[in-house]
Amino acid sequence: MDRMIGTVSRGVRAPIIRQGDDLAQIVVDSVLAAAESAPFDIRDRDVIAVTEAVVARAQGNYASVQAIAKDVSAKFGDDTVGVIFPILSRNRFAICLKGIAMGCKKIVLMLSYPSDEVGNHLIDPDEMDEKGVNPWSDVLTEEKYRELFGFKPHVFTGVDYVDYYKKLIEETGCEVEIVFANNPRAILSYTKSVLACDIHTRQRTKRNLLKAGAEKVYCLDEILTAPVDGSGYNDRFGLLGSNKATEETVKLFPIHCDEMVARIHDMMLEKTGKNVEVMVYGDGAFKDPVGKIWELADPVVSPAYTAGLEGTPNEVKLKYLADNDFADLSGDALKDAIKNYIHEKDEKAASLVGTMVTQGTTPRRLTDLIGSLADLTSGSGDKGTPIIYIQGYFDNYTK
Repeated sequence: MDRMIGTVSRGVRAPIIRQGDDLAQIVVDSVLAAAESAPFDIRDRDVIAVTEAVVARAQGNYASVQAIAKDVSAKFGDDTVGVIFPILSRNRFAICLKGIAMGCKKIVLMLSYPSDEVGNHLIDPDEMDEKGVNPWSDVLTEEKYRELFGFKPHVFTGVDYVDYYKKLIEETGCEVEIVFANNPRAILSYTKSVLACDIHTRQRTKRNLLKAGAEKVYCLDEILTAPVDGSGYNDRFGLLGSNKATEETVKLFPIHCDEMVARIHDMMLEKTGKNVEVMVYGDGAFKDPVGKIWELADPVVSPAYTAGLEGTPNEVKLKYLADNDFADLSGDALKDAIKNYIHEKDEKAASLVGTMVTQGTTPRRLTDLIGSLADLTSGSGDKGTPIIYIQGYFDNYTK
């Protein structure tokens, strides 16, 4: 009988990870125990995905708000600091903002609207249109924002983030002024010292600010790139990708994971004889149709992965072949013709980018696709599966 199962994504339970744990050993032991329990066979080109949260925890990569404040103060001194384009998240940004405020005397907090970079809405776009507000040109003061839109709790969290961020800053003793704009240059009417908090557009934001006359511009990936009084750090991403750990600390994005990924791969090869790919994953990239939120609050989906996960899919669209090249065939003849087409495609190993037969396939990086699958499988709550085991991802209709 033909094999009837394609890609399978399994959440693998593991012990609660603590700082200093041998995570590579725990991952391998957990996967092998799951394979025996389920049961399932370990195969070549299976994928082990490990969430960044437990990697950073095992590394002990934490930083206090005091460490953040000290680094911010060293960079900006007594300047009024424009903190622009942060995402609206108690988990992702609130504790970072607390540390930033502790390192400043005054902050001008500039929020993008109607939503932040990852889709958290401050206001309904339809209401914005009704009020005649142009988000591309209009700069709103907090007073004008409240006059037009009032208090707007988030659809999921029930938090009014304007009020929440304002109080958080004030409680540190820092003065705060809030404005709303989407052009980064708008902040220069208030200060020439800027901390750009956007994630995926940060380099463009910084370039445009400097070109427009800003004197000091830093991005979140330039805060805590080195230890401060023995704190954790991330030399590549700084505060980007961090999460709330406690009211006074953040867990930073994991650092230097390549060695661990390689070690898991080698241990699996030694124990099973199979070439299993390995990756560390953070937020996936997908949009919630109700809350309009794009996940992807991390700077990358995967900070480390084995070489076999490099690249993009090289796939054909089966329905295109069925409706076009083999429209006159059906049944086994159609099945055989499509299988032969795929076999020839795989043997040639040539890129199909730009050809009609690939239209509608997903031209994204493998790590982004698989990381998104892993993130959806693990969830963000109490499933207790920080390890995801994926099988059949690299199979096609011929396998």
